[in-house]
Amino acid sequence: MTLLMTVLGIVIFAVGLLVSIAWHELGHLSTAKLFGIRVPQYMVGFGPTIWSRRKGETEYGIKAIPMGGYIRMIGMFPPGEDGKVTARSTSPFRSMIEDARSAAYEELQPGDESRLFYTRKPWKRVIVMFAGPFMNLVLAVAIFLTTLMTFGLNTQTTAVATVSDCVIQQSEKRDKCLPTDPAAPAKAAGLRAGDRIVGFNGRPVADWSALQKDIRSTVGPATITVERAGQRMDLKADLIENKVAKTDGSGNYVKDEYVTAGFLGFAPASGYVPQSFGQSVDRMGEMMEAGVQSLVALPTKVPDLWNAAFTGAERKQDSPMGVVGAARVSGEIFTLDIPAQHQLVFFLNLLAGFNLSLFLFNMLPLLPLDGGHIAGALWESLRRKVARVFRRPDPGPFDVAKLMPVAYVVAGLFICFTLLVMVADVVNPIKIT
Repeated sequence: MTLLMTVLGIVIFAVGLLVSIAWHELGHLSTAKLFGIRVPQYMVGFGPTIWSRRKGETEYGIKAIPMGGYIRMIGMFPPGEDGKVTARSTSPFRSMIEDARSAAYEELQPGDESRLFYTRKPWKRVIVMFAGPFMNLVLAVAIFLTTLMTFGLNTQTTAVATVSDCVIQQSEKRDKCLPTDPAAPAKAAGLRAGDRIVGFNGRPVADWSALQKDIRSTVGPATITVERAGQRMDLKADLIENKVAKTDGSGNYVKDEYVTAGFLGFAPASGYVPQSFGQSVDRMGEMMEAGVQSLVALPTKVPDLWNAAFTGAERKQDSPMGVVGAARVSGEIFTLDIPAQHQLVFFLNLLAGFNLSLFLFNMLPLLPLDGGHIAGALWESLRRKVARVFRRPDPGPFDVAKLMPVAYVVAGLFICFTLLVMVADVVNPIKIT
């Protein structure tokens, strides 16, 4: 049964991945057609074609390897300085440029002269190239809003999961009581698992974060108001000082760092708490910021990835994860001993996070990514505006094809990084904790 659920999770993720890719390419396709650019192909995946059908002037199809997709637009690059696209060169770098230029015109038909990508105004080209990543952003936002506002955020609540029998300094990293350990204040006060704390010293308690701050700032007598079996009651507790785990500004525990604070002695239960629209937007902003920081930090992750893949070192939880790793996690999700609703939320958040990553990565201003073409169109617009201001001749379209040697280097680095992540995902995968 476990194997079956794992396979099911992987298959569902593969379908979600294909939908995300098709959705991305639909953004490029729809805007290209809107601006009159001829698009001979719309393909999801790479490699051999599994299925295709021609409708109008465009061939729509699915390929064997679901690792990406593309649309083919006529005239992605302008002709060379001689106005031709078939010139050859003995220089390897020059050949790269000419090969890219030739590929952009290989399906040129009579009447296409006015339907070439490079002849469109820069702002139209920016829209066409931005539309793909934007579709991934829209999908990510839609999924995150749905899960956050409908199901909620898995967070600690004011409900009591367990009550400690005694007082143990958390820095000791043990859970068994010794005869010399004093009784926990919560135990002595009569707090029970299943109670929900609704007040502290006469003040209503809104959430776990507020309650935790109240407890940690109190040493001595305190009144704990709880709901138990539908009834409210006040419990008298005598909080003591204890060495407890340090928390950051968001209430998350800081590993191996401790502070002295008030101590009651219970563990809060976790649950999904629905978020308001404003809270959901704030949460997505935090995820966007974290995504940008992770993208910037990618080069620094290479040594840890290498060690995890080839020396057996521990795979860090913030390590980059590829399609293979995400598929494995998706398979694990469906084997967890949690309610089906929680499995669904976990999977949807994984898919939304994948789409957010696609958006951020594709916006990098590097060829062959969409952001590289956007940067080229913006540079062309700037050059032409500067020329008009200083009454100089129009410099014409910016020849993005001249950057193809750089694009090949970027693509090569990306392929190497992808292979490294794939090896790490296979031999030393990230596991759900």
